[in-house]
Amino acid sequence: MALSSPTHCSSLTLSPHFKSHSPTLSPSPKNPAKMRNRQVQILSLLITFASAATLLSTPAAAQPPPFSCDPSSPSTKSFPFCKASLPISKRAQDLVSRLTLDEKILQLVSSTPAIPRLGVPAYEWWSESLHGVSNAGRGIHFDGTIKSATSFPQVILTAASFDADLWYRIGQVIGTEARAVYNAGQATGMTFWAPNINIFRDPRWGRGQETPGEDPLVTGKYAVSYVRGVQGDRPQGGGKSRGGLQASACCKHFTAYDLDRWKGVDRYDFDAQVTAQDMADTFQPPFQKCIQDGKASGIMCAYNRVNGVPSCADYNLLSNIARRQWSFHGYITSDCDAVSIMYDNQKYAKTPEDAVADALKAGMDVNCGTYLQNHTKSAVEQRKVSVSEIDRALHNLFSVRMRLGLFNGDPKKQPFGNIGPDQVCSQKHQDLALEAARSGIVLLKNKGKHLPLQKSKFASLAVIGPNANKASSLLGNYAGPPCKSVTLLQALQSYVKDTRYQPGCDDVVCSSPQIAQAVEVAKAADHVVLIMGLDQTQEREDFDRVDLVLPGRQQEFITTVAQAAKKPVILVILCGGPVDIRFARDDQNIGSILWAGYPGEAGGMALSEIIFGEHNPGGRLPVTWYPQEFTRVPMTDMRMRPEPSTGYPGRTYRFYEGQSIFEYGHGLSYTEYSYKFISVTRELFYLSQSAKSQPDEASDASPRYRLVSDLGADFCKKSNFVATVKVKNHGDMVGKHPVLLFVRHAKPSSGSPMKQLVAFQSVELKGGETMKVQLALNPCDHLSRANENGVMILEEGWRFLEVGDQEYPINVMA
Repeated sequence: MALSSPTHCSSLTLSPHFKSHSPTLSPSPKNPAKMRNRQVQILSLLITFASAATLLSTPAAAQPPPFSCDPSSPSTKSFPFCKASLPISKRAQDLVSRLTLDEKILQLVSSTPAIPRLGVPAYEWWSESLHGVSNAGRGIHFDGTIKSATSFPQVILTAASFDADLWYRIGQVIGTEARAVYNAGQATGMTFWAPNINIFRDPRWGRGQETPGEDPLVTGKYAVSYVRGVQGDRPQGGGKSRGGLQASACCKHFTAYDLDRWKGVDRYDFDAQVTAQDMADTFQPPFQKCIQDGKASGIMCAYNRVNGVPSCADYNLLSNIARRQWSFHGYITSDCDAVSIMYDNQKYAKTPEDAVADALKAGMDVNCGTYLQNHTKSAVEQRKVSVSEIDRALHNLFSVRMRLGLFNGDPKKQPFGNIGPDQVCSQKHQDLALEAARSGIVLLKNKGKHLPLQKSKFASLAVIGPNANKASSLLGNYAGPPCKSVTLLQALQSYVKDTRYQPGCDDVVCSSPQIAQAVEVAKAADHVVLIMGLDQTQEREDFDRVDLVLPGRQQEFITTVAQAAKKPVILVILCGGPVDIRFARDDQNIGSILWAGYPGEAGGMALSEIIFGEHNPGGRLPVTWYPQEFTRVPMTDMRMRPEPSTGYPGRTYRFYEGQSIFEYGHGLSYTEYSYKFISVTRELFYLSQSAKSQPDEASDASPRYRLVSDLGADFCKKSNFVATVKVKNHGDMVGKHPVLLFVRHAKPSSGSPMKQLVAFQSVELKGGETMKVQLALNPCDHLSRANENGVMILEEGWRFLEVGDQEYPINVMA
């Protein structure tokens, strides 16, 4: 079973006033920070026990899914909010107008009570689906006919495939299975708080595993693909507009959230100091894509402050940027307890009522927890918040529930009503989980083509390591009960009859390794597979690392066993965040290294297939793997750009000037690929051809430039161009291969990225096959950069398009 990490709502889940759905008011805890920490630890254990109990419990009697506007009820015909023919805005307005103030306040929290007089059932806003439908939230229950769901690889590994179509198909499965759980009467909500699209800025972040990595373009494309799949849209968008949601996706955590708990600094108190430049080209682009292109129906505002302002109290962020500039149509939820900490922890608000008012006036709609339930009425009475602000929030909330079809009568007669339990954990879905794991696993090292192994050439295999026989280690956090559970040891045993197993360490901490026993097992086997790395005890929500090396005595254990083995060993690393394994990279006794992230329910089989050559690895790292020396950089320093005068090295492949253990995009294969630029449809761009006649003057130290906003939509649209690259597989094996296209400025100005990923596409090539790949580009999107004011500009000068070892020059002229 999955060992799920504490969810972001852990701070409220166990608090006395949140255990009950009762609307009675309760006081806040006297020491909220201390209580949160204790609850985070307890919840991790509770989720584990709950997941185990799910598999052992007797199925509950089937219940119909909760819905409003029952056609058998006489009152339904009299309520305009029940008339599906009316615009949703009018229906929501009608429903809100019928509520008393007390009823309205009770609908502002994540666990909302029923409104019996209107036929409105209770609703739970908090459900989770990070990499599969999960019971980590309160809205999903695996206690009926459906007892599990497809568990895909943790997001960081899925991102390593660089395959947007795969990401969309995973989202589709999650949305389908979510609706099936609802139709089976095992869900009290259809709003799922995923994906996590924060940038993996620092390698120590415990939740980096939940994200698509460190690149804004990749993260944005992942968000769009996932959201479209979950919500039931077409791959290219435009299929659902503002209605007909299969399930509701929520992009989190808005914004600049990437620190949980590090050396005494926690997310509840942290004030992220972010420059306008970094905000514009690193932290905000994924959310803009998620909203504008993905049409996400939900956003979650984060715990942390950004430049002194709590995200959930930031009017500019929630109302001006998200709703006005990006045209967001959906609901905004707080992270759990994020309103209370404005008063309890951050001291941003002087009273609880001020905290409530700040959040509602900023544009937040629903509070995960009970804080608004407890303090909104007094805030109204004190005239700190108006009823119109409450009505605005409720309009957004009920609109999303209506878009989900929950106010259209019997769900079985609605568009998604035929999705049944047979579509959960179907063979097709499990096959996709296997494909995702295969596509993401990265071959980091393969000295002398040590892999793949050939079964016919050896008789015995030693499988050693604390992660070898723990199915939970394959899942990562936020996982629900998987369809099946196969460890890597079990999968390898299906290939080699004489497989000897030795855990070597009691757990990944490896404080007292059984080195002698492991050495004896290794000596006796023809080949050795070491399965090491991290697990959720080392990186998770509310727990960041302080080191980048393997925990405990793992390095000593690996080196000693490798030295004793007959042949170079195979090292499999399970982890979400990067680890400094330069010792293994440089060790001649370690022939191959595979990074498997947390590969999900099918991870054991996928790894075995790769090790024995039934699948050709093609994943590429979605994060830079930094050396241990990087830990000298404070995790609290949010700057992306380097500062040479102080020795600050910068962050991510775009700006980092230090040495790497493995670079962003690194990944080997059992075959070799070559690239060649065939054509670029446009090589020269003139800034003077846009509406504004003259570019801005350059200083002695910087080139001339134009604001992208001044270039005009017509110029940008007409400037689209396509780079065509020929890719050839020079080997014998079929291979799935991500083609990554970067742009590099010949003479980068201050603050420019060293290089930037501008397009990618995953292709599958047979041995000896050649394919032409077309990559669409636009100078306004892909050749521009943010200036110090956070404004996108297009500078004159030469650039080089780069793919592999090939480059192609293009020029922007004033």
